[in-house]
Amino acid sequence: MIQLEGLTKRFDGFAAVSDVSLSVASGEVLALLGPNGAGKTTTVRMLAAILQPTSGRAAIAGFDVVDQPSEVRRRVGLLTEHPGLYRRMRGREYLDFFGRLMGLDVGERIACGKELLNHFGMPDAWDLRIGTYSKGMQQKMALVRAMLHQPSVLLLDEPTSAMDPHSAKLVRDAIRSLRDQSRTIVLCTHNLPEAEMLADRLAIIRRGTIVALGTPAELKRRLLGPPLMELRLAQRVDGVVGLISDIVTVQEQGDTYIRYETHSVSDTSPAVLNRLVEHGIRVATLSEVHRSLEDVYLQVVRE
Repeated sequence: MIQLEGLTKRFDGFAAVSDVSLSVASGEVLALLGPNGAGKTTTVRMLAAILQPTSGRAAIAGFDVVDQPSEVRRRVGLLTEHPGLYRRMRGREYLDFFGRLMGLDVGERIACGKELLNHFGMPDAWDLRIGTYSKGMQQKMALVRAMLHQPSVLLLDEPTSAMDPHSAKLVRDAIRSLRDQSRTIVLCTHNLPEAEMLADRLAIIRRGTIVALGTPAELKRRLLGPPLMELRLAQRVDGVVGLISDIVTVQEQGDTYIRYETHSVSDTSPAVLNRLVEHGIRVATLSEVHRSLEDVYLQVVRE
């Protein structure tokens, strides 16, 4: 659905995006992560046919962003970080205006607008002036505008910023629903837990270049090493490390716990438990240590 080949954008000799190549499948959610100024927004603007690439190629559903920008825009819904709402318009006027630009007839504009506003829990916004909305309501209205023409691709830049937890959950649920409908979503966010929750794959951008790409699990294995398991004992027992050191690589130990790495949890964990049971050692818990996307991100940025 989205194809980038050597995509590059320079401003007065500065490479904001440099030789980016990737593809995003139909129904896939790709999260673009990176520090401020990394090139995320510039990449999204090229995908939306707002900025022209300096070199390389980008296509949406087979349509080139340079040669066929109108076809691209028909298939893309864009939510920018600063949506620039028309504050004097009422909600219905705002959605009607953009619905006309998108080629929707009056029935579609009304039906889709009301349905989306109801979905995001703000039906009263239909008749209110946008200038009276809270920040969260304004963000949701911008998202409604991006979804109004039922695009096959959504480009979302910080979609849950300024939202309270309940509103943010509504937006995350909407993103999941769109993915289930085979919509393709590119999500730019600084919210790492949200990215890990929603994205099928992550692309970490630094200085205009993709430095890491893969699923959250793949990136954790590649950058943080094999799974780390934590074994907690019912009481302090001396000499436990020696009992299992031929099975796993122990990384850390305390009075009643041991942490070890293993490349095959399904093989080594039963062997560890059997060894301890054979020696009469009672185990309280055995579980994998959670390593967050933040750990992956910080590792990439450091490198």
